[in-house]
Amino acid sequence: MKTKRNNHSFGRRDFIRKAGIGAGTCLLGLHQARGHLAGSNASPPIQGFEDHGSGSGESKIWIPVSSRKIRVGLVGYGVCRFAAAFGFQDHPNVEVAAVSDLIPERCQKLAEVTKCSKTYPSLEELVKDDTIEAVFVATDAPSHARHCIEVLNHGKHVACAVPAVFGSFEDAEKLFETVKRTGLKYMMYETSMFRENLYAMRQIYHAGGFGQLLYAEGEYWHYSENGIDSFNGWRHGMPPQWYPTHSDAYYVAVTGGSFLEVSCMGMKSKMERYQPDNNIYNNPFATEIAFYRTREGGSARMGRSSDTMGHGYGAETGRVRGTTGSYYDKYEGLMKNLPDVSRPALPPGMPEGGHGGSHGHLTEEFVRAILEDRKPLIDIAMSLNMTVGGIAAHQSAMRDGEWVKVPQFSL
Repeated sequence: MKTKRNNHSFGRRDFIRKAGIGAGTCLLGLHQARGHLAGSNASPPIQGFEDHGSGSGESKIWIPVSSRKIRVGLVGYGVCRFAAAFGFQDHPNVEVAAVSDLIPERCQKLAEVTKCSKTYPSLEELVKDDTIEAVFVATDAPSHARHCIEVLNHGKHVACAVPAVFGSFEDAEKLFETVKRTGLKYMMYETSMFRENLYAMRQIYHAGGFGQLLYAEGEYWHYSENGIDSFNGWRHGMPPQWYPTHSDAYYVAVTGGSFLEVSCMGMKSKMERYQPDNNIYNNPFATEIAFYRTREGGSARMGRSSDTMGHGYGAETGRVRGTTGSYYDKYEGLMKNLPDVSRPALPPGMPEGGHGGSHGHLTEEFVRAILEDRKPLIDIAMSLNMTVGGIAAHQSAMRDGEWVKVPQFSL
């Protein structure tokens, strides 16, 4: 597929040049940044990590598909500590073969918590290790596409924290083509996929319980008074819809479909970091509400906000309405015998983890996809379709709600 270059995209070099060395400490203060480096609890918990769901799938029995252990490299132990948060070190089919972080103290801490004896100073060095079969990329969002391409070009499967790309249609196309060319597994770790409500919606949708989906809505409300610390300050004043996947999943992950075009309203923020002169994105918005036309012939509303107080009715959630059924916390419709909507079993001793108990399920899915030699549930097309709508949405917001076409990805 071909897409026009995104006028609001930027490269990593531009990002680092504009951000400046040490900009990552501007959000929470230098003392808090030092706390993160040392692995302390200097800052409050980040939204989503405290939400472990209900454990509804614990009654299922996990059946292994292989005794083989996949040698995995883990990269990135920043503020969210994502490289260790998804249970690779707890999965019986995984050996954590090596870890890496650019900051030596973080790298050592990651090695300790994952019980790994081998470290590398960078992803670029780790991917040269021929004994590693797959890599989990939990680096800064502006580097996700470049780092995943680097992993794939070294012949390794890759899983990646969200979003798949950051503000660039061009990066999306490059990543898509690299996955197709290499034939390797790619999976984005979108946590909403394995939240209990979305997983149920997906099962019911594919069993025909909604009919034609006429309307979907998703929400990612994440109020943050002072922002969240980040490598080179990439989160500081970022366009809300450049981090859209937790909400957009409530259509794309439910159906496997995509958005065709978008009109988005951006609300100017009073917060310091969202004043255009105070962030590298020239972004004035902390709240952006996107209205989409869907490939299915329906519509969707997807909301992202960082400056509206309170988590409200679910900080990361959504609902759907179709011609034969709807889902608002529960299914109501014509289907009398629902499919199994409980999430798959996890290996004994592997925790479900945060974001609604989704963490362990994401790793189990990625590992199984490799062992079974199949596409991961959240494949490259779905990952990009959950991401690029937000890039188009921010372009629309900057143009006062003008309709903008959304690139389409399909395998």
